[in-house]
Amino acid sequence: MAEEFPLRPIEIGLVADEPIRLEGLISIFDLPTPENHSILIPITGALHTLLSRTTMRFLVLDLDSLPVFTQTLEVIRRERPEVRLIVIGPTNNEALVLDSIIGGARAYLDFNATPEMVRMAIDAVIEGSIWAPRRLLSRLIDRLLHNHDPSHATGTPLLTERERQVLELILLARSNREIATQLGIEERTVKAYVGRLMRKAGANNRVKLSMSALGLSIKQKAAEIQVGLERQKPPQGR
Repeated sequence: MAEEFPLRPIEIGLVADEPIRLEGLISIFDLPTPENHSILIPITGALHTLLSRTTMRFLVLDLDSLPVFTQTLEVIRRERPEVRLIVIGPTNNEALVLDSIIGGARAYLDFNATPEMVRMAIDAVIEGSIWAPRRLLSRLIDRLLHNHDPSHATGTPLLTERERQVLELILLARSNREIATQLGIEERTVKAYVGRLMRKAGANNRVKLSMSALGLSIKQKAAEIQVGLERQKPPQGR
């Protein structure tokens, strides 16, 4: 019989300026944890402090705490591209919801969301899907696929974790030297990864590699949104 190992706790960063709202977010983690699910641990603090915690992979942002949301998204994407972001923002702002998801957020909830709904969204993001109002998720799929040029689509190549890191930095227009510095590897090693990525994507320069990666990213995001839609379907027969 295989030995069972306990699931590791998952740290969830929380950013909110208002003490009452922050306490409300913390209370979400008092909800019962389903069997065979990791325990979620809330971590509070300033955004730059939370981003410095390498063990934190999920972050809940209250938009009222952010002076410029788009710049904050860019900071998070630059410093911790692997962090999955859950945004809590104003109601009835469809453009903000769509821009948030396209900009890298994995979930969007409005300020009226119940603790149970926020917890469901966090669980969905942890499991790899995207969470937002159903009508907007459907619209977002249409928007992504409509704006995507199928001529750039290729079969999805299998990438190692390091190749994914290099590719994400290429999409952020980083040079080989900058990528090497950020990842703590030699520049010649970065060149080797770039060459390998080009071969896998069937591209002969960085521009075509980026276009191919963006096409794959769009297809992947559309699939993740579809999973989010399926999760929000009401149970049959009820």
